[in-house]
Amino acid sequence: MSSEDDSIERKLVLAGRGGYCFEHNLLFAEVLRSLGFPVTGLAARVCWNLPENTPSPRTHMVLLVNLDTPCIADVGFGGLTFTAPLRLEPDVVQETRHEPMRILRSADGFLVQVLLGGEWQALYRFDLQPQLPVDYEMANWYVCSHPASRFRKELIAARPDAGCRYALRNGELKIYGIGGKTERRRLASGGEIRRVLESRFRLSLPEEPRLVDLLEMLAAGTLSDPPS
Repeated sequence: MSSEDDSIERKLVLAGRGGYCFEHNLLFAEVLRSLGFPVTGLAARVCWNLPENTPSPRTHMVLLVNLDTPCIADVGFGGLTFTAPLRLEPDVVQETRHEPMRILRSADGFLVQVLLGGEWQALYRFDLQPQLPVDYEMANWYVCSHPASRFRKELIAARPDAGCRYALRNGELKIYGIGGKTERRRLASGGEIRRVLESRFRLSLPEEPRLVDLLEMLAAGTLSDPPS
């Protein structure tokens, strides 16, 4: 991933490709600044899908935006990406276009939680220490290069839509309804994965033989090692 603003804009906006938190939130921060909003980049430790109190590195980017009141904005947290800014007001349940969320105080700063199935679940922890571009360079290198990073081994896509969220992991598509209903579908071929990425996730994919092969391996469940 390039952290250069022009490169990210070409990739996400002009080429219609996907990205992850550093790309989406870096670009969103520049858009907000161009509109006159003060923005500070922060770093978070992901808690989602981890046992409670499991230590994790600061590998997620979030934004502190000064609206009428300080708010947290995040357009890059995958299947639970914010669909509204959260006011930096602890212990207040805040409605979004999708799930209710809240921010709690924690020993090391703040904890973001989401209400799912009647239970509050932790998304990530963060503090208000401003991050420099070099901080994101280090975190990005870990996420995209470390052998243990899931982003090197799996196809992951997510997009919120009116009344639902779409999530794709390798060859399995899930559609989470706001009312709690979940649809699951196993995609049978690389061609079907491609069609879902282009239609449900609105991505533009290049016509490359290597991509065709990778998508077929994902559909068959035979992609055991990350591509070089």
